[in-house]
Amino acid sequence: MAISLGAISATAFAEEAAISPDVSISETITHVEQALAEVNKSDFSAAILHLKSARLSSEHITGNEAVVKQANASVIQAQIQSKFGDVKKSADELNKALVLYKTL
Repeated sequence: MAISLGAISATAFAEEAAISPDVSISETITHVEQALAEVNKSDFSAAILHLKSARLSSEHITGNEAVVKQANASVIQAQIQSKFGDVKKSADELNKALVLYKTL
């Protein structure tokens, strides 16, 4: 029984280690860039899907919580503006988020 518990713990640790902050940052930036492209095409449905994915991947980013929090706030605002169909405001918020994520 102790052997199986050790194996489960090692597996859980390996899965956790597989999601590195650098990968999460890259994924988040990719989703934000794709969302920006969709917003500029006025395809808000696709943009919202990318924004949800960006928010999920940003949960794994560690370090500099203030910047991550500010970038996530911009992503949320972009989501709200996308739901209203406002291309300019949504694009502005996404550009802010990109700048912030790229500083990490």
